[in-house]
Formats: sequence, structure tokens, C-alpha cells
Amino acid sequence: MSVAGSHPQFITDEAGHKTAVILSLETYRELMEDLADLAEVAERRDEATISHDDVVSELKADGLI
Repeated sequence: MSVAGSHPQFITDEAGHKTAVILSLETYRELMEDLADLAEVAERRDEATISHDDVVSELKADGLI
């Protein structure tokens, strides 16, 4: 299931303002996984990068491709 295709339900206060949301367990888990992925990217933002050609060369040298 795609998070974009989910059908959340909202809890509203007496004035009709949305105060909470109810998600399916599957949607919640997908959101938590996405959040963890984004946190990982943020933590690694300042790490040195390696070019695609260098990655391919290393994989070939290691016999992985």
C-alpha cells in the first residue's frame, strides 16, 4: 500500500478542527520506515562521497560484478 493512497481518518474537536489522525498499521509502519531512512540520510550528509566509476571499480576488484 502506498502512503499516498491511504485513507486516514481524522478526529476533530467541537469546533470541527482536526486534532488527530487515525492511520492503518501498514501506513504507519511505512511512514516510520521512511522517517528512519530520512534520519539516516541526514546523519550521513557530511560523509565523503565516491564516484560511480570508483564504486564499479571497487566492486569489480572484489569480484562482486
